[in-house]
Amino acid sequence: MPTVVFHKAGQTYTEVVNDNTNLVVRAGIKQFPYPNLKYQCGMGKCATCACRVISGAEHLPPANWKEKKQLGERIEQGYRLVCQLWLSHDIELTQDIAPAAK
Repeated sequence: MPTVVFHKAGQTYTEVVNDNTNLVVRAGIKQFPYPNLKYQCGMGKCATCACRVISGAEHLPPANWKEKKQLGERIEQGYRLVCQLWLSHDIELTQDIAPAAK
């Protein structure tokens, strides 16, 4: 079961989640990382859930077309759309700086 370390506004939140977990889905049903994760559509259309991956990126699939469209060059800086990720490995994320869409 993956451990998720989530940084936001100078605070750090850590929790173990079930394998194959999507953090936006969990926040939507008021589980970790709720209420700290900023999100909106959950479908890769708004980029509100964009986070920078600090560690664990090597276990994530390549960015999909939605992430490429919304994040552009920010993908190279480690940003991903959390709504598009199903976690099976430990990951550390930050949402202190939200990138602008496109």
